[in-house]
Amino acid sequence: MNRPHVVAFGGGVDSTGMVCGLVERGLPIDLILFADTGAERPETYEHIERFSGWLKSNGYPGIEVVRKEKDGEVYTLEQECLQVKCLPSIAYGFKRCSDHYKIRPQHKFMRSWQPALDAWEAGLKVVKYIGYDAGEQRRADNAAKKTDNQYENKYPLIEWHWDREECLEAIERVCGLPAPGKSACFFCPSSRPKEIVDLYERHPDLMDRALKMEENAELTVVKGLGRNYAWKEIVQMHKAQMTLPFTGFDLPCECTE
Repeated sequence: MNRPHVVAFGGGVDSTGMVCGLVERGLPIDLILFADTGAERPETYEHIERFSGWLKSNGYPGIEVVRKEKDGEVYTLEQECLQVKCLPSIAYGFKRCSDHYKIRPQHKFMRSWQPALDAWEAGLKVVKYIGYDAGEQRRADNAAKKTDNQYENKYPLIEWHWDREECLEAIERVCGLPAPGKSACFFCPSSRPKEIVDLYERHPDLMDRALKMEENAELTVVKGLGRNYAWKEIVQMHKAQMTLPFTGFDLPCECTE
């Protein structure tokens, strides 16, 4: 039997470019999974719907959206943070949110997807395409250190030596759709000050929700969503047209774009 080929889709430029490259090369795609934390920007949701439509109209599977559930209901990262009175784990130096809201919902879906069950029953691994770009070899190397009896990870962008620019060119060349924006939770603590300002300018409603989360959190070891500063400070300084002195912290989340 043929092994199933699954795309771990992040919703951004890298994963979209990767799928376009797979299409261009005629490589197999049996399933495309996007794990929704419930906190993407509207542009990302619009891109996923648009790109999924293009894929289906060209004979490929549409994008399957999966979400974390609790007690049989969809449970978002924002809900958890508000209920527990905390910030996303990356603010504290951990990467629990990507594990619980990205990786686990995809694994749960796969455990009920018949082609995967048939492959595992036959002693075969499912091929998983992951959109790490040419500059992320270290992430791929770290992933390779973990023994996985169910999946064989492949990193097409690294294999093709594609960075963001090549991905953008592939999107234009293959499907002709508008380039997606950055895919990430709108309240992600890994956001840079300019991204925080952009959120405030373009989506004030989402910024209000992020600041509500920050204000609601019971903080002791960090100052806010920026870890060593509060997003509220960024907004106040931007309103006052002051130069932003903050540089953020270099701890990216594990979500794939």
